Amino acid sequence: MAEFDVDLFVIGGGSGGVRAARIAAGHGARVMVAEEYRMGGTCVIRGCVPKKLLVYASHIHHEIEDAAGFGWTIPSATFDWPTLIANKDKEIARLEAAYTANVEKSGARIVKTRAVFEDAHTLRLGSGEAVNSKYVLIATGGAPNHGLAIPGIEHVISSNEAFHLDSLPKRIVIQGGGYIALEFACIFAGFGSDVTLIYRGENILRGFDDDVRTHVRAEMEKQGITILTGCTVNRIDKHGKEFTSHLSNGSSVASDQVMFAIGRHPNVTHLGLERTGVDINPNNGGIAVDSFSRTSVPNIYAIGDVTHRINLTPVAIREGHAFADTVFGKRPVEVDHADIPTAVFSQPEIGTVGLTETQARAQFRHVDIYKANFKPMKATMSGRDTRVLMKLIVDATSDRVIGCHIVGDGAAEMVQVLGIAVKMKATKADFDATMALHPTAAEELVTMRTPSARHVREAAE
Repeated sequence: MAEFDVDLFVIGGGSGGVRAARIAAGHGARVMVAEEYRMGGTCVIRGCVPKKLLVYASHIHHEIEDAAGFGWTIPSATFDWPTLIANKDKEIARLEAAYTANVEKSGARIVKTRAVFEDAHTLRLGSGEAVNSKYVLIATGGAPNHGLAIPGIEHVISSNEAFHLDSLPKRIVIQGGGYIALEFACIFAGFGSDVTLIYRGENILRGFDDDVRTHVRAEMEKQGITILTGCTVNRIDKHGKEFTSHLSNGSSVASDQVMFAIGRHPNVTHLGLERTGVDINPNNGGIAVDSFSRTSVPNIYAIGDVTHRINLTPVAIREGHAFADTVFGKRPVEVDHADIPTAVFSQPEIGTVGLTETQARAQFRHVDIYKANFKPMKATMSGRDTRVLMKLIVDATSDRVIGCHIVGDGAAEMVQVLGIAVKMKATKADFDATMALHPTAAEELVTMRTPSARHVREAAE
């Protein structure tokens, strides 16, 4: 009789957990996956995928406006929110079914229930069944964090609920200044909602390049989005179907919905971790892991947002794959978390990879900056008041491109490809030697010849 019921028990059926389960099963492991909600996790069910579908939908408004400049006369268009949400739900159901089928085809078993640790090797399912596993992978992801329990916090929705609203709000207040807040602000504005974005910092997109932050804010404000920085929501009152958000600067904003997107916290509670000895990282509240995603307990691993390292779906997938290869493929794989390309699907879109100017100047003695800020060709005919920003950051000592930042249509697609060049340590000379593809916005990346700024830090005495 086998000592363990399974070789691997995965808690969480999101992108990272699913990849780990499939690869481990492919290596011959007996795998069980527990998912208490829906297969696919945050990204597929109530994150990246439905968000991008809503981005597409909201951008059509801009396309209709731009059409006149190209000779099109389009009758007055109408938009139906329930139709969009119903069609989005159909697509998410299709993807969930695909995730489920792929896991089952790999030979892994799915149990649709919660799993809680009884000890380092034993999981208690919601059905009461106990499962003993040689290895356990925690891939429970994260959840929206509303912050302090201010008066009226019960009236606040998160991105989870935003995907299932019965009707489109005519006015919405969104608190936050990161990916999710900006993306939903632009989504709702694209559908015609009156949007007020509130952020506690001096400017949105903390951690991004300062030129990107300034450029995106200006572009969003051109679209009529009100951005209030340096303040927070202190109290929310409800009057019938209307809300009043009282701000720390003494002002107030009326709206039909209030959404908080101020961050996410790792799902580490109610898992029974206290019975295992698994350590929590005191710096970020996630599960503490080493470079192989191993926790303080040798047979327990954790990947993705629950570790609160880099909360991006492709990172969780790569970590899950590396874990399975390391433990079951007998091929140790460490994930390199440097130079990860990322995008914010705001309008306009942001794509970035590598270091910001501030980070580069702190790390390198001589940094050259190349910048292009221009009106895109399409806008010359549509008449839209918008500009594209492209920025390369170069370590002038080695000539290596160490950062690339783009704001404009197609930024994410461009940066995915540029991520290869940055990862391969391409130099500015390599960019210069690449023939431009005309007419495109991306050709600016290989035609910028003169630095817009040069920063040289004197050597310490």
